[in-house]
Order: sequence, then C-alpha cells, then structure tokens
Amino acid sequence: MTTVTLRPNEPVEVALRRFRRSIQNTGLLKELRARTMFEKPTERRKRKKSAAVSRQRKRSLRALPPKKMY
Repeated sequence: MTTVTLRPNEPVEVALRRFRRSIQNTGLLKELRARTMFEKPTERRKRKKSAAVSRQRKRSLRALPPKKMY
C-alpha cells in the first residue's frame, strides 16, 4: 500500500504529485490497466517478445564504445 504523509506547510498538490510518482514507480497503474481488459495469450506473447527485443537492443547499444566526438 502506497502512503504519503504530509510534511509541515506542504501544499496538497505537492503531496499529490509525490503520491502519483510513487504509484508510478511501483508499477501499480501499469498492472491496473493491464487487468482492466482481457489480453489474449497471443497478444501477451507478442508484447513480451517486443519488450525483450527492445531490452536486448538497448543492452547491445550500451555495450558499444562511445562514438567519437570529432
């Protein structure tokens, strides 16, 4: 359960922003949106496969030496 306590003299808007950020970091909204609709097993496999491909692409780009600036 995500909780945010108000600090002294803190506006409610700032606390609400901290709350939203903490919920986003925990991945609660992503899971909630995923559970709202039924996802076919083929769609789930396709989504996971594309996420894996993008992760692999990022990992391989990070492994390369940096480009020369000149």
